Amino acid sequence: MTGQKLAIFDFDHTLVAGDSFWPFLEYASGCAATYAALAEGLARFALHRAQGGQGGGREEMRTFLKAFLLRRLIAGKNQETIVAAAARTRLWQKMNAPVMHELREHHEKGHKILIASGGLDLYLPELLRDVPHDALICTDIGMQNGVATGEMIHGNCVRLRKAERVGEWMAANGPFDESWGYGNYPHDVPMLTLVKHRIIV
Repeated sequence: MTGQKLAIFDFDHTLVAGDSFWPFLEYASGCAATYAALAEGLARFALHRAQGGQGGGREEMRTFLKAFLLRRLIAGKNQETIVAAAARTRLWQKMNAPVMHELREHHEKGHKILIASGGLDLYLPELLRDVPHDALICTDIGMQNGVATGEMIHGNCVRLRKAERVGEWMAANGPFDESWGYGNYPHDVPMLTLVKHRIIV
């Protein structure tokens, strides 16, 4: 198909102010449990590095912590708990009005809208319920019999991994004659290299 136009939007720190992952964890598990798990995760990462474990950069630490927090706080949560936490996270969010205006303008012009986020599929569909979009790429969490496993089944959808998944989606759904990307620095730089028009928020 020719003549298609695409606009890609990051979510956290782009479409909304702040990071949706932390409020969701707090609403799903409580503030005390969340920050206790964070402290334990940091200690485990330090031990991991001291024992010669691979990955010592900031991004490696973030993915290590994210995986640990999901296993500790989200694994075993049932659908009812997740839906309730997602609803509370929706009340937390504060949309970035100028970026949302750009998204709606793209939508009104008939451009395809792709949301690409490191956030979780456990809550992003709820947060995006009133936001026009054609597809969502995010961190997918395993579910078994209505219970979260806490595992990131397609990896942590940030930086290079996000760019890989966006590139795969574009190849499967393109070609696109024009493309725009909206994201924040430095996290979305790999993704923004895939589009013609790059907007740092």
